Amino acid sequence: MKQYNNLIQIFKYFKNNEICEKHLEKVRWNNEVVCPFCSSNVVYKTKLRYFCGDCEKRFNVKTKTIFENTKISLTKWFVSIYLSTSYKKGISSLQLSKDIDVTQKTAWFMLQRIREMLKDTTVNVLSGIVELDETYIGGKHKGKRGRGSENKIPIFGLLERKGKVINRKVENTKKKTLQSIINDKVKYGSSVMTDEWLAYNGLDSKYVHKVVNHSLKQYVNGEAHTNTIEGYWSLLKRGIIGIYHQVSNKHITRYLDEFVFRYNSRYMNEESRFDLSLGQCVVRLKYKDLIR
Repeated sequence: MKQYNNLIQIFKYFKNNEICEKHLEKVRWNNEVVCPFCSSNVVYKTKLRYFCGDCEKRFNVKTKTIFENTKISLTKWFVSIYLSTSYKKGISSLQLSKDIDVTQKTAWFMLQRIREMLKDTTVNVLSGIVELDETYIGGKHKGKRGRGSENKIPIFGLLERKGKVINRKVENTKKKTLQSIINDKVKYGSSVMTDEWLAYNGLDSKYVHKVVNHSLKQYVNGEAHTNTIEGYWSLLKRGIIGIYHQVSNKHITRYLDEFVFRYNSRYMNEESRFDLSLGQCVVRLKYKDLIR
């Protein structure tokens, strides 16, 4: 297996659809073909497709994936996935359309499909030292929790130090909303680090709760700080403001999934990250559902 740790190698290695399909088969099925309709392994190879001996349906490696019924070559799809997962701030649909020679509308739809498959379903519970914080995205006025936040989208984040991050778009940043997520996603007895926001009051009944008071310009108190998740927010906002410029409330969750995937795979090399994302391609997002 050749390595593909940069864009040039991606272009050289995945130079035609046949090579792309063989690689996708290896990543998706690990050389043991399984019917995407009934999960049977009684499968026969025909000239162009596979035939399931149980449900008697025909399929190929793109069936029930983001690549199904697409007219875009797999080479362009693979390049798009590589760019989306390796660029720390992401890539805009306008830039991608120029890079792979498609229309901006097509590039936007491709990127939304890619974001749909980047959902990290492996992170269930965080433990150890977990930093908690909330932020706001969008809107024209400055301001966080109070004045100026009414036109912004509230985002809640949980980050395990030297571990993974979880993001949630929330309706508000009240105690009931945030602590229901914390109780679900943070292991009982873990150490949680927060600022002085009132919504975190009472966490010491289930966790080791340590606080830094940002209003008094206190940012570190021993091991208590939220600098790690603040750094993640900075990366997220620089990507949205600098690359995407603005995102709608309707699609914000997919953009969050994109940034979470890149952060949680930050210790992987380019090849491993690409194969990890490709292995999650078994999702569908139709255009009519996207714009509904």
